[in-house]
Amino acid sequence: MSSPTVNSPLAAIAAPGVEKPVVVRANVLDPRPWTRRLAAAVVIGYAIVSLIPLVWIFLTGLRTPQDSIAYPPRIVAPVSATGYVNLFTTRTRVTPEQFAALPPPATWYEQITREQQMIIAGPSRFADRYVNSLVVGFGSTFLSVFLGTLAAYGFSRFRVPGRDDWMFFILSTRMMPPIAVAIPIFLMYRALGLSDTYLGLILLYTVVNLSLSVWLLKGFMDEIPREYEEAALVDGYTRWQAFLRVVLPQAATGIATTAIFCLIFSWNEYAFALLLTSGNAQTAPPFIPIIIGEGGLDWPAMAAGTTLFLLPVLCFTVLLRKHLLRGITFGAIRR
Repeated sequence: MSSPTVNSPLAAIAAPGVEKPVVVRANVLDPRPWTRRLAAAVVIGYAIVSLIPLVWIFLTGLRTPQDSIAYPPRIVAPVSATGYVNLFTTRTRVTPEQFAALPPPATWYEQITREQQMIIAGPSRFADRYVNSLVVGFGSTFLSVFLGTLAAYGFSRFRVPGRDDWMFFILSTRMMPPIAVAIPIFLMYRALGLSDTYLGLILLYTVVNLSLSVWLLKGFMDEIPREYEEAALVDGYTRWQAFLRVVLPQAATGIATTAIFCLIFSWNEYAFALLLTSGNAQTAPPFIPIIIGEGGLDWPAMAAGTTLFLLPVLCFTVLLRKHLLRGITFGAIRR
């Protein structure tokens, strides 16, 4: 039998001193370069389309009323704080004689008002409505997450009679649009004296958010191994101590994710806030669309109020973004 020549592939592998060929194995899970570029283009395009309205709202808040309604729209316009001044102040007109007799403006915002041939009559109600939104939004979010965590732990760890039926009943409360029960709730709140109160809105938003909170947190609780609690109970912990020191830290990701979703609903809710409040407990969403300027809607003031209204939810989401990303993918891969 003749020996293989050096030029043959077998001889190249077997012969000493000859460099072995490198075998590259492609991983089917690794995306190809063109796939990555396509995905990046789609994500960037979606981000641009999503951010254009927000950027336009921000720019409108820094324009004059004339520039905000100019046609065709002006992309580049002089920066003005008129919208923010009109948002936080109440203005009125005086006669030309009274306007001429006024002393020089003492502040920059008074100067802006004088340029509109008006004077400041006092502060607006936006600051009060903004504080109301903070109290109602974060108060209802805390209660929804607190009660939802306890309920989700009970459904996940204990044998509750009719558990599936109860879970479906809880979920069914989200199937009906909230505005469909607005009239019965309005009549009930008027009879109980809860109309136009912080307590009334907080309780209502808590009830609406509770079904979402229970369902989301139960999924997170189910992913936490029971062995952790069993080991804690063997070490002498009570059930409550095991929940606080073992389960709760493990469920922090789910709690943060649920809190973000609950806050977004409570913060943006419009229909109930419009129907059940009028003055004392009115939140920002019903107030911003009725900001009236000279000759109609004051678009720069509305845009300024919308910009400020977005900040708390934006900051809250950014602070918890790591938990949010982990919460979305939590339990996707089981070991």
